[in-house]
Amino acid sequence: MKPEQAGSYRIALLIDADNAPAGKIEAILAELSKHGSINVRRAYGNWKKSELKGWEEALHEHAIRPMQQFDYTKGKNASDMAMVIDAMELLYTDRPHAFGIVSSDADFTPLVMHLKSKGADVFGFGQKKAPEPFQRACSTFLFVENLGNEPEQLANAEPSLAVALEAETLQPVPTAKLKMDTRLVKLLRGAVQSAADEDGWAILGSVGTHISNQASFDPRNYGYEKLGALFEATQLFETRRINTVMFVRDVRFGKARAVQKPANASEN
Repeated sequence: MKPEQAGSYRIALLIDADNAPAGKIEAILAELSKHGSINVRRAYGNWKKSELKGWEEALHEHAIRPMQQFDYTKGKNASDMAMVIDAMELLYTDRPHAFGIVSSDADFTPLVMHLKSKGADVFGFGQKKAPEPFQRACSTFLFVENLGNEPEQLANAEPSLAVALEAETLQPVPTAKLKMDTRLVKLLRGAVQSAADEDGWAILGSVGTHISNQASFDPRNYGYEKLGALFEATQLFETRRINTVMFVRDVRFGKARAVQKPANASEN
């Protein structure tokens, strides 16, 4: 059973080191820590490979247990199967409230679907190249390119490094492209409609809850830190604030009401 108090999840973090950048692990841990304690931390790979040398310092610094998997067949790593076996064992023994899966490999899609069907949330982290079925299967999925690299990091970095870091910071998707994303527009409009009052206005928090219950979604994948900023960027919604509460409304609803009012006024 999941805890009622926010931020008190017990989380198992499983990392496919062959398909994950070591440089993003601190940001991933920070993100998962918002949801609770990361009790299990494991990274899978053939640690004899020179390609995984960059992980050594990260493993020690963040108390991540390296899980050795030799490549039994040339050109094919065995880490995927080991991760799946361990995830299933953890699911039925330790029973964590959630799993963090770090990979860009679509092979984990069936695993994610099974974990969710048994009541566990799955927080996915991967590169933008990660296949959409894997992204959408997760409770939430975040592009690692959009994690970390805060403004102060850029300011303190060497000029050459700062350029590289800046390229990885949030790059907002322009309005025109957001409007052309039919899946996004349908998701946002549907969520607003479901949470709206009789005047078409919906509390942003309720809209966000509806979206998270329906799909794997995070505004940072579109380059916006907050959901409200994404709504404003689409230019398809009206927004207003009452004290600290933000409300959104489909602009089509407002236009329809504006057309109806003169007609109703003439009838009275």
